[in-house]
Amino acid sequence: MTVPNVSPSSSTPSFLSPAARREREGRRRAFWLLSPGLVWMTLFMVLPMAMVVYVSFWTQTTFAVKPELTTESWARFLSSATYLGSVATTLKIWGIVLLATLLIGYPVALFIGLFVRSKTVQTALLVACVIPFWTSFLIRVIAWRPMLGTEGAVNTILLNLGIIDHPLTFLLFSEFSVLVGMTQIYCVFMVGPITFMLGRIEPAVIEAARDLGAGFGTIFRRIILPLSLPGVAVGAIFVSVMVLGEFATAASLSGRKVNLLGNIIVSQVGSLKWAFAAVAGVVLTLIIAAVISVALRIVDLRKEM
Repeated sequence: MTVPNVSPSSSTPSFLSPAARREREGRRRAFWLLSPGLVWMTLFMVLPMAMVVYVSFWTQTTFAVKPELTTESWARFLSSATYLGSVATTLKIWGIVLLATLLIGYPVALFIGLFVRSKTVQTALLVACVIPFWTSFLIRVIAWRPMLGTEGAVNTILLNLGIIDHPLTFLLFSEFSVLVGMTQIYCVFMVGPITFMLGRIEPAVIEAARDLGAGFGTIFRRIILPLSLPGVAVGAIFVSVMVLGEFATAASLSGRKVNLLGNIIVSQVGSLKWAFAAVAGVVLTLIIAAVISVALRIVDLRKEM
């Protein structure tokens, strides 16, 4: 019986074929390249999330929390009309903002990515879309107050045009103002990915469809829309993650009339109720994970991109 000769300077057995050796070396290099990212994700995502789940089962007193495991905080959250109402409100606002950003952002992306041929002009238009991000987030949110107030720009214009007889009071400090603010702030995150995917469509494909007698409606339905779906999925993930975790826009533009899960977490942390805040954080994380999973099931990004 012969024992395979193993070189003392290498962990790769000498009886492996050259192709197998290259594959093993490739896996080893891939492991070392992924190691920093895996360590980072473990330390700053997995462990913190595990700690949040753990704290959600701690015993919560009036102004303190004890590391004694109990389901009291979960039972209180799931039986509270306030907390469950915040979940429903968060989901409703997320759905409306997601639809609004898609309806507004898709035509803009279609124009930039498909109808503008110059790369320089495309870049300039995309830069114009992100100009609001050159200012602070809070400034962009608060800037809607003088626009939507009873004596703001919108009411003033409508009154001067004779469209309304008295100022509209629902424009500010309401759910409507939160929807307007979030749609304007996050629409660019829908425009960018869709523009990128539309820019990858070969003009020759559309020209060939036109030569075969297809109209714009048919071209859009059979070529443009399917090829742009990965961009829609990425944009939907971006918008969903940010809208579901929102709290500042709702607090500033709703006059605290709209309570999202993010606002519940902030208020519970401010009251030193860490266990209740952890429960809300876990619920919010599960919702975001479910939304991302559904988006990835609809469109296989690894295959399409």
